[in-house]
Amino acid sequence: MSRRDRLKGLFDDTAQELAAANYEETTLRGSAGPVRTMALTLGRMEEESRAMEAALLSGERIVELDPDLIDSSFVRDRLADQLDIEDELVQSIAENGQEVPILVRRHPDDEERYQIAYGHRRLQAIKLLGRKVQAIVRQLDDTDVVIAQGIENSARRNLSYIERAVFAFNLELKGFERPVIMKALSTDKTELSKLLSVAKAIPAEIVRSVGAAPGIGRRRWMALAQDWNGLTAARLTKLIASQNFRAEESDRRFELLVAELARKEAKPEATEYDWKPKTGGKIAGRIKSAGNSFTIALKTGDAPDFGAYISRRLDELYEAYRAGKLQAGE
Repeated sequence: MSRRDRLKGLFDDTAQELAAANYEETTLRGSAGPVRTMALTLGRMEEESRAMEAALLSGERIVELDPDLIDSSFVRDRLADQLDIEDELVQSIAENGQEVPILVRRHPDDEERYQIAYGHRRLQAIKLLGRKVQAIVRQLDDTDVVIAQGIENSARRNLSYIERAVFAFNLELKGFERPVIMKALSTDKTELSKLLSVAKAIPAEIVRSVGAAPGIGRRRWMALAQDWNGLTAARLTKLIASQNFRAEESDRRFELLVAELARKEAKPEATEYDWKPKTGGKIAGRIKSAGNSFTIALKTGDAPDFGAYISRRLDELYEAYRAGKLQAGE
């Protein structure tokens, strides 16, 4: 078999693998524009596969590079992507070698280094195995890089819904136009708007604490985003900092988060008592306290202007209260 035939077979197989992986991802994501998304992805993958095949067949060389000279892309797409030696991809490369080259460019800030566009997980696997990595070095601008990342995201291990949302948001923050982001994610305008709305609504700290949550789809993330408000995060600080929370798998952390938000906080018991001055007199008060609510009702008796007296001194009383708190270190 000629080199040309081997390369053509290689890229035909790769295109089929990417298509199969994307079909599975689309099925799992549910009915959120699946036909549109699949059509966009398959079309883009076919286009990219043809472009890479043409480049190789026209004489673009596959070279071996030191993995330590290759930096990750300038925009992050995965929330957690650390492989170990037992990972299926690592074992496959160990047994069969690297069958598909990665795609890199010269690092825009350092001519002695490279920056990866395609093949992040393969690069990690090869680093673990202590081997040289086969790569195609190509001139790419930033737009080319993020679109090339979309190929990797459609293969082997799909981006989860929240990873897609965060990737879209990161691209927008980097100044990429919506058409470029849609192409990078193989999605349409409507779905992109939903992805961005989720990433903008839920604080980044919360998303990082939960992680990729591969089993949690669009519907549940959108429901969480719609229910989110500025007061929500304070309730979660203790939860996400706990060792039990961190020890759980990512999907389970999402479940714990939702359960905590659904839990109704117990209302503090109201207290009520009467007050009379120790020095005597016909004045009396009824005091009620319940959480953030505190009321005093006075019957002024022989001191009809006592209520006005208190009102005029509220600022003075509050400043004395704050000074006492500061002195006590609270």
